[in-house]
Amino acid sequence: MKLLSISLIVFSVFFSGIAVSPNRSPKKDFKKEFLTRINKARHEGCHCGDVYMPPAPPLVWNSDLENAAQNHAEDMSAQKYFSHTSKDGRTMSDRVIAVGYTYKGYKNFAVGENIAQGQERIAEVMDGWLKSPGHCKNLMNPSFKEVGVAYFNHYWVQDFGGREPFSAKEEKLLKSGRYKLIEQHP
Repeated sequence: MKLLSISLIVFSVFFSGIAVSPNRSPKKDFKKEFLTRINKARHEGCHCGDVYMPPAPPLVWNSDLENAAQNHAEDMSAQKYFSHTSKDGRTMSDRVIAVGYTYKGYKNFAVGENIAQGQERIAEVMDGWLKSPGHCKNLMNPSFKEVGVAYFNHYWVQDFGGREPFSAKEEKLLKSGRYKLIEQHP
């Protein structure tokens, strides 16, 4: 009987997909599965509610966005809340900038965030986000080029970012004073 129990555990681990530990996720497989699922949807295009979102370029992993997501997941868990705005009033933009994902030196800067609570597996949380029009639109937004995702105690945070650097010509015009940079905090 003991052997059967062990076999069933081994079977479920190998064939049930990637699950996450109660606190944090395994880094390598976690990143790989998220990027695979996100980029599959972006490659194919999909309907976000009634709106068709055409295919979009693939995202790459960004450790600053991952750190912002991890910090927010841990904060929500510790303080027992579920919101895009931290209890101290910080927004998602504030959190990503605080960890080093900055807008200075870029001509375009875009950030977005998906959060979820209670899902056990990456497939489950991704399916939920893709079925929710607002979350789906974040996943499919072509302005986003990078992503970082975190999991902590059943809190999921997915932070997106997109930055476009100035071209060499634009940098030259800025340095010459012929172009002026107008900064607006996101």
